[in-house]
Amino acid sequence: MFVRALKIVREWVGQGRWRRVVLAGLGLWAGGVALLWVAVGLTALPGGLEQETEPSVIFLGREGVPLRLTRRNGGRFHLPVLLKDCPDTFIQATLAAEDKRFWSHGGVDWIGTVRALKDWVVQGRVVSGASTITQQLIKQVDPRPRTLGTKALECLRAMKLERAWGKSEILERYLNSIDYGNLCQGAGVAAWFYFGKPLADLSIAEAAYLAGLPNAPSRLNPRRHPERAKARQELILWRMRRVGWLDNASLKRAQEEPIILSREKRPFLAPHFTEFLNARKEHEGIVRTTLDVRLNQIVGRVLDERLRGLEGKNVTQGAVVVIENATGGVLAMVGSRDFFGKRAGQVNGAWAPRSAGSTFKPFTYLLGLEAGLSSATVVADVPTRFATSTGVFEPHNYNRRYRGPVRLREALANSLNVTAVKVLKKAGGAEVLRERLEACGLDTLKEKAGHYGLGLTIGNADARLLELANAYACLARLGIWKPYTLERGVAVERKRVFREREAWLVADFLNDNGARAMVFGIDGPLKFDFPVACKTGTSSDFRDNWAFGYTPEFTVGVWVGNFDGTPMVDVSGVEGAAPVMHEVMDYLRKHFGASWFERPKGLVEARVHPLTGKLSDLGVREWFLEGSLPGRSEEVDFDADGRVRLGTEYAEWMDGPDNWLGDGIVLSNSEEKGFQIMAPLPGTVFYLDPNLPETSSRIRLRASCSSGRWSSSTLDCVETEGGIFAELKPGRHWLRVEACGQRLKTWIEVKAL
Repeated sequence: MFVRALKIVREWVGQGRWRRVVLAGLGLWAGGVALLWVAVGLTALPGGLEQETEPSVIFLGREGVPLRLTRRNGGRFHLPVLLKDCPDTFIQATLAAEDKRFWSHGGVDWIGTVRALKDWVVQGRVVSGASTITQQLIKQVDPRPRTLGTKALECLRAMKLERAWGKSEILERYLNSIDYGNLCQGAGVAAWFYFGKPLADLSIAEAAYLAGLPNAPSRLNPRRHPERAKARQELILWRMRRVGWLDNASLKRAQEEPIILSREKRPFLAPHFTEFLNARKEHEGIVRTTLDVRLNQIVGRVLDERLRGLEGKNVTQGAVVVIENATGGVLAMVGSRDFFGKRAGQVNGAWAPRSAGSTFKPFTYLLGLEAGLSSATVVADVPTRFATSTGVFEPHNYNRRYRGPVRLREALANSLNVTAVKVLKKAGGAEVLRERLEACGLDTLKEKAGHYGLGLTIGNADARLLELANAYACLARLGIWKPYTLERGVAVERKRVFREREAWLVADFLNDNGARAMVFGIDGPLKFDFPVACKTGTSSDFRDNWAFGYTPEFTVGVWVGNFDGTPMVDVSGVEGAAPVMHEVMDYLRKHFGASWFERPKGLVEARVHPLTGKLSDLGVREWFLEGSLPGRSEEVDFDADGRVRLGTEYAEWMDGPDNWLGDGIVLSNSEEKGFQIMAPLPGTVFYLDPNLPETSSRIRLRASCSSGRWSSSTLDCVETEGGIFAELKPGRHWLRVEACGQRLKTWIEVKAL
């Protein structure tokens, strides 16, 4: 039969008929091709092909867990990906699903087009589109009704686009622009949305599952119709096998692999952290943060549980920050008890300025050490008035009790207010402390130092938890400050703010559970089974309380209070914030380990008398800078019975109920130590308030010798059971006192409000 057919063809050709048919056909074909070529050349591409979709932002935790996916201006979610970053399996799955001859056609799959035309003739309507990826890209930019005219225009535009762009560029643009449902535009964001991982990490089964969704995003929505999406995936896997992109073993594994969608439709973890990060600057694409998702969740639960136990004391809110000291990275930021809670849950307590309480004290004592004080320097914790430019400043300890002679270690460990003010005065005053706090990153000290005065050390300024925790991280680095970081891989500056040895001493003070026993007791939330430097703080009227703890590895900061500023009911930092800090610190130690600071060179240990601060063979152990050991205790420091002699500033305290030393101390002779006026100090300014009773318009006069006789030419000095008082009236007044064979004078100024 074949031979006969050849014979017939030979006869036709010999007769010239076939030659004419072939030539005519070739002419028509060539003319058609030329016409098509010209038509393609004259066809304009639709506008918008070059337009880039504004990228969304996805925040990832330090382990790659999605925290939050945001979209710009109410649009779609979109994370652009490069074709080179797309796994081959996903590209193959996409081509199997949409355009298996993509790499070989010129924009139009003519085989598929003929099939579509046949279906149209048979069915009388458009049944299958046979659209290539290039054509689909055209339709995305300029969608039109499904007609033959539209199809013809798409074909011309697709061929024109293939001339203008390369295959890789077309495929990359397609993968970044196609709709995957649920407002996800592009494969990059779809992988995160459905599987919680980058596109490059998808398995073959997941890649085929995702590649099937653009066919009908609503009908195949995995959240609503998982069975339909699964059926589509099965079809694509079989197509991949038929084309040769999968072998039988790979096909079987992919078919058997369960599809596990991410639990969160749109991740919304650590909302205070992501809100804070997003507000700081514009981000695009994937942002890899420092946040430890698991730790942040644990911290949130710990805070909530503690606040539940304090609800009866009008405590509604709290915040916690955890910083990795080596990097400055914020590992946890819980800004409130519940972001969606009714009580201002969306307020970020980690960034809200609050009264600092006594949280600045460690920095004050560090400055004191740098100024020449030592661990054994004895400071008089007794009622003291300080003259200022605005009047008299008289700080009180938290419990209104005074400890008398205390060493620096005990003074800081017990958070004594009076001693902190005295140390700040010796260290150079508020200006020095303000400068160092600003160097540690505190941005809330907007006023000049004179506005705060010596009270800066005991809390008459505001601080933000995050900034203050980072300042404590500076202490944890033994004086080296770094800015806190929220994103991984960000290069940060570092600078030395405090001297290393003095910073080590402060850490040693704050870790000394025995030293703080006089106020905080032996047991409590500040006691750990491992070394931790701890500090609490409470603002006036119990409006805020704080707790900070640090080791070489981590710094934990906690604030507890109410966002509306209402006071808590007798809740101090030890009761409110410290238990949270303790539990978080304990978790960090169990899961990440803990160490303690290596002692810097240049420190020596010696024994000192606990009340004189001088060297004593039977004293307590203390650390000193090399070359700064105190002198040895002398006979002049004790009386004939071995009692410690104290200066005249202790006179009133020794006679009061706070004297816990009893007969173990004795007041030095005034002749030896000098007769002194203790109150009022020279230049003190008093203000008369007409709304207060007359008894409030007088001041107590005090001298180191209790038998002193007071007088004034302009004020009445009245002796009562409570002591000697001066009745105040506006003007400048001189006061004189005679005792111990001496006469002293001081002056004050009284102003009416």
